[in-house]
Amino acid sequence: MFEYAWLLFAFPIASALLILFFGKWMPRAVVGWIASLAILGAFGVAVGLTVQLFQRPIEDQQITIQYWEWIRIGALSIPAAILVDPLSVTMALVVTGIGGLIHIYSIGYMDHEERYQRFFFYMNFFILAMLILVMSNNVVLTFVGWEGVGLASYLLIGFWFDKHDEQYGWYADCGKKAFLVNRIGDAAYLIAIFLIWTTLGTFLYEAIDANAATIPAPTALVIVLLLLFAVSGKSAQIPLYVWLPDAMAGPTPVSALIHAATMVTAGVYLIVRTYALWDLVGAAATVVGWIGILTAFFAATLAIVQTDLKKILAYSTISQLGYMVAAAGVGAFGAAIFILVAHAFFKAVLFLGAGSVMHATDGVIDVRRLGGLRHKMPHTYLTFLIGAMALGGIPLLSGFWAKDAVLTGFVVEDFWPIFAVAAVTALLTGIYSFRAVFLTFNGKPRDQHVYDHAHESKAIMVVPLWILAFFSVFIGLINTPFALQLEQFLEPAIHPHSEAELMDELVVTAVSVVVSMLGLFYAWARYIRHEHWTESVANAFNWIKPALDNKWYVDRVYDAVIVRPLNAVAAWLARVFDPKIIDGAVNAVGSVTLDAGAAVRKIQNGAVPTYAFAILLGVVSLLAYFLWAM
Repeated sequence: MFEYAWLLFAFPIASALLILFFGKWMPRAVVGWIASLAILGAFGVAVGLTVQLFQRPIEDQQITIQYWEWIRIGALSIPAAILVDPLSVTMALVVTGIGGLIHIYSIGYMDHEERYQRFFFYMNFFILAMLILVMSNNVVLTFVGWEGVGLASYLLIGFWFDKHDEQYGWYADCGKKAFLVNRIGDAAYLIAIFLIWTTLGTFLYEAIDANAATIPAPTALVIVLLLLFAVSGKSAQIPLYVWLPDAMAGPTPVSALIHAATMVTAGVYLIVRTYALWDLVGAAATVVGWIGILTAFFAATLAIVQTDLKKILAYSTISQLGYMVAAAGVGAFGAAIFILVAHAFFKAVLFLGAGSVMHATDGVIDVRRLGGLRHKMPHTYLTFLIGAMALGGIPLLSGFWAKDAVLTGFVVEDFWPIFAVAAVTALLTGIYSFRAVFLTFNGKPRDQHVYDHAHESKAIMVVPLWILAFFSVFIGLINTPFALQLEQFLEPAIHPHSEAELMDELVVTAVSVVVSMLGLFYAWARYIRHEHWTESVANAFNWIKPALDNKWYVDRVYDAVIVRPLNAVAAWLARVFDPKIIDGAVNAVGSVTLDAGAAVRKIQNGAVPTYAFAILLGVVSLLAYFLWAM
């Protein structure tokens, strides 16, 4: 099967090119199914690679497949090669499996869109770029995929580039924001690549893992901090998370693809893939752990007050990414990938469920105008509820096992303060998860017109919801004592953390169960039962509500510290520097030349006496010079 690994990329490439050149002559449904079947074909290849890896001994589960030498400059050699190991095939399964379901859902969701063919071309390109990112065997080729998903996200977030509203402004600007913020992290990634090459003389992951211990400690610290900045951009961590909420301007399938299976998981993958570098620097682990968990808490506090259903899920994604980054940072690499996989399923079903609501209500997803939709949209309601239960950590669903693994990782690595913040964040997660469900689907309709026109989505959208909901329930079992644990499968690619003691596991499980059920109970009492005591609890935090409503004023700080000063500098350059200094200097050279020409031109007047006088003056000057020189 390994000799057919190239088909992983061939399917989306062929599909994208077919749509690009011939899509406008094809029926819409044909275009959608060509794009979808291509990604499902790639998923089949990923399944085959995974099965073949299982059949090999653990020590022989890292296979490099080189296709050609991509770059050769002196001693510098960069191959076009892939690394097939448990980590890369796990990511490929997530990208192609969930990506394929999102493609199928999009056939129904985007059937009214004018630029239908363009949408599916972009989607195939997105999957291709992500596959290059996760399958590459060297940091340079990974960077190609890294930039590819950045370009694809720009194109898809700004897909409705001609659309404008009060919430997002011009949708094209949202794509630009994502692109520019990520360029900051990308610059850090490039510098890290240069440092790796100058220190180790290689770009290959296997060589980096083998020789990481030879890197001087100060250099290793600089490299991982640069990588952390890159991760902060791509995986939306403090301080570069600000692009992700505005990414909701794109079509809902795009939101599901970015938030669940592709772009935002790239940073987490990069940390785990380069774990040998992170193991060298204990201080960096602490920094990453705190950045991740503070991002998780920070975003959860914002999710709890959002009124736009997609914005609730957007801040939820930032929060869950914080868990992943924190787990990877402290060394719980297996737990980080486990919650990445589980999150991909339940967040995909939540976003696609929100898209189903949006599709049924003609674009209304303000939870203050919804309510009672479970009667009109039973399939969407049940699948969304399952996704919310998994996100909220309800016992025995995938989110419960994943969050439990992350919390256990904090305890095993002796990061108890981070564990405490993570537990509080889990409580907030339970509250905002069920708040979204109850305000949208339960109770009485708060806008009768919206309710009357609501309807269940078509089968092509509902079937992917049920498949994702099924895995949102059962995918967590892959990392339980009852099955082959994911961390054991990933062992050839990562360094497993220490085993937890039984008492620690019991404490973590108890905390996990209590906080998730407490979050559910509070949301039920507040939004279903309307208990007075919940109002008292909410009123106790009224002092902080203005800050939450203004997103902790972070956007205002960015605007005051970065955006306005840059605009002012640009305006001064355009108003003063460019016309008066640049243009002034060029114009001055021209003026001097013209004035000199005008002065010299007066000598050339055609009068013989003037020419004779000039000759006499020249002769006298030469004689005077020679006499002085003697």
